[in-house]
Amino acid sequence: MPFYHKLGKIPHKRHIQFRKEDGSLYYEQLFGTIGFDGMSTNSYHEQRPTQVKEIKKQYSVAPKIAKKNSIQSYRLRGFQVQPENDYLDSRKAVLTNSDCTIILAAPKQSTADYFYKNSDADEVIFIHKGTGKLRTHLGNLDFKYGDYLVIPRGIIYKIDFDTEDNRLFIVESRRPVYTPKRYRNWFGQLLEHSPFCERDFRQPQELETYNESGEFLMKIKKQDDMFEMVYASHPFDVVGYDGYNYPYAFSIHDFEPITGRIHLPPPIHQTFETDAFVICSFVPRLYDYHPESIPAPYNHSNIDSDEVLYYVDGDFMSRNDIEAGHISLHPAGIPHGPHPGATERSIGKVKTEELAVMVDTFKPLQITEEALKIADEEYYKSWLE
Repeated sequence: MPFYHKLGKIPHKRHIQFRKEDGSLYYEQLFGTIGFDGMSTNSYHEQRPTQVKEIKKQYSVAPKIAKKNSIQSYRLRGFQVQPENDYLDSRKAVLTNSDCTIILAAPKQSTADYFYKNSDADEVIFIHKGTGKLRTHLGNLDFKYGDYLVIPRGIIYKIDFDTEDNRLFIVESRRPVYTPKRYRNWFGQLLEHSPFCERDFRQPQELETYNESGEFLMKIKKQDDMFEMVYASHPFDVVGYDGYNYPYAFSIHDFEPITGRIHLPPPIHQTFETDAFVICSFVPRLYDYHPESIPAPYNHSNIDSDEVLYYVDGDFMSRNDIEAGHISLHPAGIPHGPHPGATERSIGKVKTEELAVMVDTFKPLQITEEALKIADEEYYKSWLE
């Protein structure tokens, strides 16, 4: 996160004595990325964060690849992913490469019996359906429809849902996730032409602190294996922290669209970036206002990137037969564009109410067995007239 945040009790300097009322020391932990060069946070714990009683299980959760190399366009019917009780079991990887994995999930229950940590990747969780609370060792965040939850790698968390009707679109990133650098000045402040500002980002404001010993089940993902470990103290024992590395939330409804007289390219929708892929938000907006404009996007060739579009809500002007929860995959190497009739239908329209999330990757995406379970194998023929 490119700005400073603090929560709870902290000493006036780093790496000095910080004592409890009984005179014993709190335990300081530097929680950072990219060695000592990336975002970091200093947190202070009631008990040592290093206490592991037992390593119980290790098993693979790697995506099962069905098509390693494909040039076929696909439509995936995301809402056909069946709800499951357990949060981690509900996560179905549909597309993946060495930089990121795209996941659909329909969890019915909160994570009551364990804590979870992804040490492989930052997670960007888009809330399509559901409300609840993300609970982490660095504080809590309430969430609702349209929220992005950005959870840096290594964050210990639980997720509580208010009902059983939940739909999540998740991007696991093996690269750090940032806001686009072109929207920030050299100090990291978001600039005036940015489609969002610091006020739009919600930081943790509620810190749960438990000073408890016992047995606490932790599930840690590392190199596509899941490790089940037993911690000797409650993972949520932080009394305070400060720094730049913490979870945060951003609502797609707070993204302010950039518009122009003629059709503008997808980078105007960019919301997050890594050095390997970008995430964009398509939101309700006015269409192009040149008197001869064509609001539908022009045909374009994906030479260097795969394009994934997750349809959330509204009327998807450039596509035929698309519903909420569908995913379109347009792979590198072939052109794609509006479906037949979409260009003509768009002329004269003044606005769109569409809502969608796009992921553009610079490496090809592999198609998983889970993806083929919900795939439309005939989608690539949908441009035939």
